[in-house]
Amino acid sequence: MNKTLKVGLIQLSKTDNIEANRSRLAEEIRRLVREDHPDLIVNQELHDSLYFCQTESTDCCDLAVGIPSTATDFYADLARELDVVIVTSLFERRAAGLYHNTAVVFERDGSIAGKYRKMHIPDDPAYYEKFYFTPGDLGFEPIQTSVGRIGVLVCWDQWYPEAARLMALRGAELLVYPTAIGWESSDSDDEKARQREAWITVQRGHAVANGLPVVTVNRVGHEPDPSGATNGITFWGSSFVAGPQGELIYLAPDDKEVSTTVSLDMQRSEWVRRWWPFLRDRRIDYYSGLTKRFID
Repeated sequence: MNKTLKVGLIQLSKTDNIEANRSRLAEEIRRLVREDHPDLIVNQELHDSLYFCQTESTDCCDLAVGIPSTATDFYADLARELDVVIVTSLFERRAAGLYHNTAVVFERDGSIAGKYRKMHIPDDPAYYEKFYFTPGDLGFEPIQTSVGRIGVLVCWDQWYPEAARLMALRGAELLVYPTAIGWESSDSDDEKARQREAWITVQRGHAVANGLPVVTVNRVGHEPDPSGATNGITFWGSSFVAGPQGELIYLAPDDKEVSTTVSLDMQRSEWVRRWWPFLRDRRIDYYSGLTKRFID
């Protein structure tokens, strides 16, 4: 991995026009590359469309795309044009009735460096993802790219230390989380603050526990519930970058679109892991209980 890694973050609001969303995303990526020359671009979860999982509708399955498809061709061409590695997040159609929430990473030459299928699938009010997504079957495998070995995880995965740890044990040099998370309008301001802070804190903890930088990119803006059952979701933005000691290097606003580039000193992980050798001191001979749902 490069000694310094320049990472572009794209935090945007979305519309129901897929072509317009892609065009605007490409415009922001081109601007970042022109102005800041990032090595890696990270996008938010399911960035081509509105967050359709607020309701359960088989019609939404029409949004799914194949890998490869014209959708992947679009991002492949963009990566090749700009000579940059791009992390995307797509609704994958694997077969009729079989879909995944899939991160696809494009190499500088436009080839697919690898993909990750979201492993932890939520099923909560306004986040009915189990209706759409089959749990991933590719495991927790980092993706080798020209800018380093990237441990890509997706949204709900970020609450699970096991996922981050397994990516680290497989040699990830950076943890990346495309995300779509926000507030429900009936929650109090205090509760909203607690939720957002817990979300940031748990991921900073993954950085500390594994001695790795973390890059998280979230949606922003309000998206109505098509069913009218709720008041919709106000995505809280707050995309951020944390260093290998959990230090907050960058934090985006919770109510504005942002496209920015953050520089990471990738040599720090080597030194942090020497100072705090958590991997050395793990008691793997006593961790068998982690493979159980609960220990009675």
